[in-house]
Order: sequence, then structure tokens, then C-alpha cells
Amino acid sequence: YTSGTTGRPKGVRLPHDNWSYMAKAIAATGLLGPEDVQYLWLPLAHVFGKVLTSGQIELGHITAVDGRVDKIIENLPVVQPTYMAAVPRIFEKVYNGVAAKARAGGNAKYKIFQWAAEVAREYAKVTQDNFQRTGVHSAPFGLAAKHKVADALVYSKIREAFGGRLRACVSGSAALAPEIGYFFAGAGIHVLEGYGLTESSAASFVNPGEAYRTGTVGKPLPGTEVRIADDGEILLRGPGIMQGYHKLPEKTDEVLESDGWFHTGDIGELSPDGYLRITDRKKDLIKTSGGKYIAPAEVEGQFKAVCPYVSNILVHGADRNFCTALIALDEPAIEEWAKENGLEGKPYAEIVAAPQTVEMVEGYVKQLNEGLQRWQTIKKFRLLPRDLDVEHGEITPSLKLKRPVVEREYKHLIDEMYAGTREA
Repeated sequence: YTSGTTGRPKGVRLPHDNWSYMAKAIAATGLLGPEDVQYLWLPLAHVFGKVLTSGQIELGHITAVDGRVDKIIENLPVVQPTYMAAVPRIFEKVYNGVAAKARAGGNAKYKIFQWAAEVAREYAKVTQDNFQRTGVHSAPFGLAAKHKVADALVYSKIREAFGGRLRACVSGSAALAPEIGYFFAGAGIHVLEGYGLTESSAASFVNPGEAYRTGTVGKPLPGTEVRIADDGEILLRGPGIMQGYHKLPEKTDEVLESDGWFHTGDIGELSPDGYLRITDRKKDLIKTSGGKYIAPAEVEGQFKAVCPYVSNILVHGADRNFCTALIALDEPAIEEWAKENGLEGKPYAEIVAAPQTVEMVEGYVKQLNEGLQRWQTIKKFRLLPRDLDVEHGEITPSLKLKRPVVEREYKHLIDEMYAGTREA
């Protein structure tokens, strides 16, 4: 079934042939081999989890399975995987956790972390650019020297937290903020973004192992065709595409052409050498009352790279004259922050309602806005009294945001932010 992020979940007919193709295509990428150890936490009822088991059957590698999301960080040093697939929220949590731990260690430790994070991003960008030009991941002597120091102080500890043997991670299901991707790449953890949908048997694109490019989802799997429509929508065709939606012929006809091209509903750009960059979901694009288009996922991703305390954020602004945001904070991270800011022992709802918490988040919103176009900036925000969760139907089991559900549940907060303003 589809994840239901844009409406009611739909049954998707994926025959055995699709999974056989996916297994062969994964093997052909060379990202995995029989000697690998995979850590699998994704639900096996979800296509992302299922496609990973298909690859295992083809290649014969070991897979350690534990579906408890709250045990991932605890399990990694035990399993010591060489390969893991995850969703952006996992990498965001690790990044924010490292940043929060450094901040809790005092000003000196936090400054070292900030310096190391900038070095990691610069190193990743430079080495990837050099690889595109020369075929070698190289960096100037000065940058390489700084990277070596930062590796000893910071990066090596992060790699140990992942088990110490991790060769590559694949990130899918949603967009990963490039700044977080560059950080991990510079720290020696190669996060290879991929792209696919339930309707395409989970995987249609993945970054090549050595020639990966942060900020893109890589190249199509062998046998998969892609083209970009006039309006920017990504169209796919190939052995992984569904037969149709179960008992929904009208819905099938809306997305599947007679010649096999599937309309993904996502907007993207193809580089001359075939790398795909996802801009946003077609249905999620916001058109302001001033006629400007905004990709909310892009703004949300940038905020997650800026603020180490955020868990989830929803940017709103359709048919409005400015953008607002609903922000949920990460409970463990904000409770650590609370200890140093006069709120120790207070419940989560009380912490997020405190003036000093609102002021702290406002500082990060201002930092975000400095890097945005004027019409993209967040003019107002509200902190939610609890984090979003699967139990309330606000996020999917693969941790994707269900925008209609969240906007409906917190309509009163959205209306409050626009109260008294003149809507054009």
C-alpha cells in the first residue's frame, strides 16, 4: 500500500516479476556483495524493507533485523553493519544528537564540533567536485590537514557509533538536507541518496558508490527509463513499475499511460550525465497569494540542518501572503537543553511553551531565513505540545510527514498565525 502522505492509502499491484527485477538491479549496482552485513529496521510490510530482502536473496549477504526504531543507535555497535538503508529522519537524529551532546559538553566542545562540521562539508564538496573532474577524491593539502585533525577529534567517534565498519548507507523515502548529507560524507559515512515509490517497487534511482553526488538521488537502476515532463514532473518506465492500483481503475488511468510511463507526482531535474535531483512533490508545492512557488520540503530540510533540536517541521503557506511553520522538537535533545536553561525536570509541553525555548527556536528560524528568498522566509511559527508520531497518524512507519493530517489537527494554530493579517 502507498504511505498515505497525500490522502487515503491505495493498494498497489506488484507481481513477483517486479521483485525479481529489483533483486537483479540491486546486484548490478555493485553496492552490496555476499560478504556484507546489512542492518534492517524498516517495516517488512513497506516496499523499502521488502526490496532490501529481495536484494539479500539474490546476493546472499547477512541481514540483522530489528524493527524497533528506538533501538537503532543501541544496536549499531553490536551488529557492526557494513551497509544500512534508512530514511532522512535517522540521519537528522544522529546529527542533532551529536550537536546537542557537543553543546552539553560546554562552549569549547561545541565550537570544536561546529568547526569540524564546516570542515566536513567543505571537504565533501571539494572531493566530490574533484572526483567529477579527475576521477579521484582529492583535497588541497591545507584542507586535508584540517580534515585529519577533525577526524581524530570528531568523525572517528561518529563512525564508531555506527559500528565502525559502515561502508555505505542508502537514504530514501524523503529528501535529505544536502548540508546534513555533506556532513556525513565528510565524516566518512557515505550516505547514498536513492529514489523510488511504492508504485515503482521502492527503488528507481540510487547514487553510485564512488561517483555519488550529495543533493541528488543518483542514476536510474539498470532497465529503468526516466524523462522529465514539461511541467517538471518525473516520469518512469521499466520492469519495476506497478500493474496498477488495486480495484481503482480511474486512479490507475490518472498516473499510468498506455505505453507504460508512470507519472510520479514528484518534481525534479536531470543533469546532462543522468543524475536526478528531486525538487518536491507536485502536490506539496506551495503557491503563495503573491504567485510565488515554494517547495516546502526544501525549506524544512534546511531548517533541520540548522537547528539541532528539531524533530519535525511543516511549512505552510498555500494561498497565503507569507509562510508559517509548525515545529515539533526532539524530546531527548530539548530536555538536555532544558537542564542548562532553568527548565530541568519540567514536562515536554511545559518546556516548549517556555519563553526561553521559543526565543531559542526563533534564533534558528532567523538563521534559516538569512539563506532563503524573501517569499520563502518563515514569518511566524508555533511549537507543538508534543512530537508527531505514527500512533496519531501524523507520520508513516517510514517516518514521512502526513501533511493533510497535521494541518487538519493543528488548524487552530495555523489560523492563529494568520489572524488579523490581510490575505491578498
